[in-house]
Amino acid sequence: MVRKRKFLLFGVAMVAGLVMGLVSAAPAGAHGATMMPGSRTYLCYKHSRSSTGEIKPTNPGCLAAFQKAGANPYYNWFAVLRSDGAGRMAGFIPDGKLCSGNAVVYDFSGFDIARSDWPVTHLTAGGSIQVRYNMWAAHPGRFDLYVTNSTYNPTQPLKWSNLSSTPFSSVVNPPSTGSVGSEDGYYTWNATLPSGISGRHIIYSVWTRSDSTETFYGCADVVFDGGNGNVTY
Repeated sequence: MVRKRKFLLFGVAMVAGLVMGLVSAAPAGAHGATMMPGSRTYLCYKHSRSSTGEIKPTNPGCLAAFQKAGANPYYNWFAVLRSDGAGRMAGFIPDGKLCSGNAVVYDFSGFDIARSDWPVTHLTAGGSIQVRYNMWAAHPGRFDLYVTNSTYNPTQPLKWSNLSSTPFSSVVNPPSTGSVGSEDGYYTWNATLPSGISGRHIIYSVWTRSDSTETFYGCADVVFDGGNGNVTY
């Protein structure tokens, strides 16, 4: 009887250890991505998710990303992150890996593919937009938005030198609306877009948490053609 009890206690300890190991291995809980203008990961997920929940991309760029890494990054469109980012950019994330953030939890490398047929948001240079940044989990921090400069070529890998040196919009702890952990929950603020710019570009977002080193990165494909936020797939 004593031997049986010892065996049971050992089994319980093994299960408890396994559970603790799984918990400690889980990724951090803060998540988010731009919804306006829509990030590559968000718009590809939104456009590719079928009525049954399956990922079935028809946009060429989204399809290329799917063929490279499968559906997992789609269902985790809000998790382009580095837990050790601490707001670092050039010198931390390699050139050509900006859109994936060189993430290690999920494989977002398909979204680094250089091409000119990703879903795109139409905007007006010098105009004002209401930015919406999803809050799949809510945390304090700073949001910075950058835009590509005249050296940007959508058919070439995105480099740090292709981005403006300073953000055109920055905000700390903006207000939020909706429910955490859903598409309806997001941070929001007004931003004035850069003037004197036209054609296809990328708006690059960096969300740096102030309560940890976790940092989120993302690419939103846009075209400055006088549009008001409509999306073309």
